[in-house]
Amino acid sequence: MRHIKAARAAFCALALAAAPAGARLTEINVQAVEPFADGAAFGDTGAYERVVGTFKGELDPADPRNRVIANLDMAPRNAAGRVEYEADFFILRPADAARGNRKILHDVTNRGRKNLHWRLTDARLAAPTGANDPRTAQDAGNGLFFRMGYTLVWNGWDPDAPRSNGGMAMKPVIATNNGATIVRVIRDELMSGGRGPQRKTFRLTHEAATTDQSRAALTVRRNESDPRREIAREGWAYVKPNEIRLLPEGTLPEPGSLYELHYPAKNPRVLGIGLAATRDLVSFLRYEAADDRGNANPAGAGIRTALSFGSSQSGRYLRDHVALGFNQDESARKVFDGIVAHTAGVGGVFLNHEFGQPGRTSTQHEDHAFPEAAFPFSTARMTDPVTGRTGSLFRGDGFDPLWMDTNTSTEYWQKGASLLATDPLGTRDIDLPSNARSYLLAGTQHGAFAWMTSTPGPCVNPRNPHSPTPAQRALLVALDEWVSQGKAPPASRTPRLKGGTLVMPDQLAFPAIPGVAVARRVSELGVLKDWVKPEIDMSRPYRPLVPQVDADGNETTGIRLPDIAVPLGTYTGWNLYRKPYPEGELCDRFGSYAPFAATRAEREEKGDPRPSLAERYGDHAGYVRRVEQAVKQLVGERLLLPEDGDAFIAKAKSAETAKLFQR
Repeated sequence: MRHIKAARAAFCALALAAAPAGARLTEINVQAVEPFADGAAFGDTGAYERVVGTFKGELDPADPRNRVIANLDMAPRNAAGRVEYEADFFILRPADAARGNRKILHDVTNRGRKNLHWRLTDARLAAPTGANDPRTAQDAGNGLFFRMGYTLVWNGWDPDAPRSNGGMAMKPVIATNNGATIVRVIRDELMSGGRGPQRKTFRLTHEAATTDQSRAALTVRRNESDPRREIAREGWAYVKPNEIRLLPEGTLPEPGSLYELHYPAKNPRVLGIGLAATRDLVSFLRYEAADDRGNANPAGAGIRTALSFGSSQSGRYLRDHVALGFNQDESARKVFDGIVAHTAGVGGVFLNHEFGQPGRTSTQHEDHAFPEAAFPFSTARMTDPVTGRTGSLFRGDGFDPLWMDTNTSTEYWQKGASLLATDPLGTRDIDLPSNARSYLLAGTQHGAFAWMTSTPGPCVNPRNPHSPTPAQRALLVALDEWVSQGKAPPASRTPRLKGGTLVMPDQLAFPAIPGVAVARRVSELGVLKDWVKPEIDMSRPYRPLVPQVDADGNETTGIRLPDIAVPLGTYTGWNLYRKPYPEGELCDRFGSYAPFAATRAEREEKGDPRPSLAERYGDHAGYVRRVEQAVKQLVGERLLLPEDGDAFIAKAKSAETAKLFQR
């Protein structure tokens, strides 16, 4: 009997220890459950359904796991002394839970947009509705993750993200100074074109505390490093507290020029709550049966593991999620078992700051002096000779996930990705810890989809169409096997100093291809001392390096998919702006593409040093044989799924490809 009582006491103690703490998800509201894809079956998993709703939570500002949230102690509190929040969620789940794999595949929304279900399955979505509000089988692309039985989860975390067309956000929580409005002078950088359409007006990231122009100053410069030229007050005006325009009426901003407004802003949102919201939702879906009101967990019972994927802004978000301790929930349970951070480079999100601006992404030209990249850069623990700090992206507290970062060539030029696997000064290679992997997806650009790159856009060279998604699919499957089975994934594939595959930009052995403008510098990194002034200390800069290339201009290392291993042209991760944009500046996050000539006579006529298709493959059949060999090797190395290998071979055999050899 004593043993039974002791066992009961131990069970009660464990139950109390596992009970949710005060800061947690408190309410989940399912607003709609609907069939997905008209009930179409996805392999053995069968049909899926859409679950749409909102969730509420509360945070204790005194909890050590929440104290990292900037201005949380200045947010409104309820009667219990906690900060309340509310956000959107969206789930695609197997209609018959027993046929699913009981695993969460979480996709961090990017500016409110859902990504994984179409970007990683090669769905060709021409309209934003299909991406943000998936309803049809077409929205699932090749259906890989549906066939595998995942429960796909999204949630809002950014109060500024648009909710239109299925976008996801969270309600803003405003910080105050004991009830008084907080006002600070901040900086907005404003640019017309490049990342979006030409603009007639500029929208500010925060509301101006006053529209008195004497309290603000607007400047302009053509290149990032140029001196700022002040625009007189009669040269601009407020349209409303969060929007300005140039004067006289009808004056349009110069495409690509950097306008900068210093102004007093008010009502900072407590943006770091978004990190806690993701933590609390996923933890609830993994571990709880129901919320405080008895509402059932919409992911069902028995979730075994949780993986997360983020691309670009979302990948940088995941770096912050781990580094700031949000992979441990309020009951000391792990949130994500495995994470893939794609195209994040060494950056985080300008989120957990007073007057943060999470929509920004720092590059060589745009948003260069905003908080994004700061030591520690890597999952490897090291000491930074610039700041004297010692650290790692990992916390070493037992809650670090199994980690993969995947980067395109662009992130080496624009996001310091080489510093993931070198010391901060780029003088020696660094080995990553056993629970981390890093991969260069050779010859790809930041956002690479053939259907999105049919025109040069603002760039001088044609943009790079080579897609990294086949490798991403294989690596995500490998991550699941790592988490679920303990099966180690492929070793890291990054350029290294040893062997000369990682070099300074001026050491790049790029061929002289007729008509191709060549990049010669990267986005430089230094310690950002003040983002409002702004001021970067470049007296002792960090040293980002780039992957070396072969005689064709293609990268020699990383995961070389068939498009690079058996190329039809040159694919880069860099491009340059063209008129009317600032010529010579790196063109946002775009790459370049230059096809090979079909014959020796054609290339000699053009003065192209790269062997023609006929010279390197003989004929179309010779090309197909080489692709088949490359596919076999990549599938054997678990860097390509067999079905994707078949797709590469079918493309190589296609009449469209055969025409390239008949020019």
